[in-house]
Amino acid sequence: MKISAADVKKLRDKTGAGMMDCKKALVEADGDFDKAMENLRKKGQKLTEKRADRAANEGVVIAKTSHNRNNGIVVRLGCETDFVAKNADFVALADKIADIALKGLPDSTEDLLALSFDDKLTIGDKVVEQTGVIGEKLEISKYAKLQTAAGEGQVLPYIHMGHRAGVIVAVNLEGPEYIEPGKNVAMQIAAMRPIALDKDQVDPTIVEKEIEIGKEQARQEGKPEAILEKIAMGKLNKFYREQTLLNQDYVKGNKESVAAYLKSINDKLTVTDFKHIELG
Repeated sequence: MKISAADVKKLRDKTGAGMMDCKKALVEADGDFDKAMENLRKKGQKLTEKRADRAANEGVVIAKTSHNRNNGIVVRLGCETDFVAKNADFVALADKIADIALKGLPDSTEDLLALSFDDKLTIGDKVVEQTGVIGEKLEISKYAKLQTAAGEGQVLPYIHMGHRAGVIVAVNLEGPEYIEPGKNVAMQIAAMRPIALDKDQVDPTIVEKEIEIGKEQARQEGKPEAILEKIAMGKLNKFYREQTLLNQDYVKGNKESVAAYLKSINDKLTVTDFKHIELG
């Protein structure tokens, strides 16, 4: 059957695929628009399987919060090359996925992929479709959310270095006067990459490992066995100051900790949780 230029354009507008790919899909589907879209997704699925072992280390990270700042999400849409990551349509795709995530607040990456992208496709289907359109492996590899109850704090977003990292941080006090401090802490997280909020949240296996490393370092320096534990605990405290958010030196301050910086704004102000996703 004859395929009209209008039909080809309609499919291109819907999927972003090239004109020739759209025409071929319509020809193979005998002009059936829905079947043509399915054919394009099948092409994307084949490419996804073919490139499964490729690393999708480039891409964009989007962080967003709701209008009332009680909900926040951060999501990473990965691709293979920096060239694709900087494409406006790719960034727009990631941004729309983030909007859907913020509205639906799924509990996991798998749940996010199952959400509807439009009236016909799930987000997972759309990622597969765009794999065929773009010709690179695409994947939503990381996703996280934070929520605060009304009157119990707010969630603030920060996107670092042109979408190469994203942070959402929850503070315990509401009000516009705490937005800038919260975003300053989000910038701290992106720059300093803390592994936990405070020392109590550090994985016990990491603590044990750091103590053993501290002991072995002291032992190699010839310190007596009787004081190895004390030296190791000193090194552990240094580890906490470097690796836990509230104990880190505030990078924009004058040798004060992040906790002290927040208390300088309001004695009750603190961070209750954070999520940090980056490329790589």
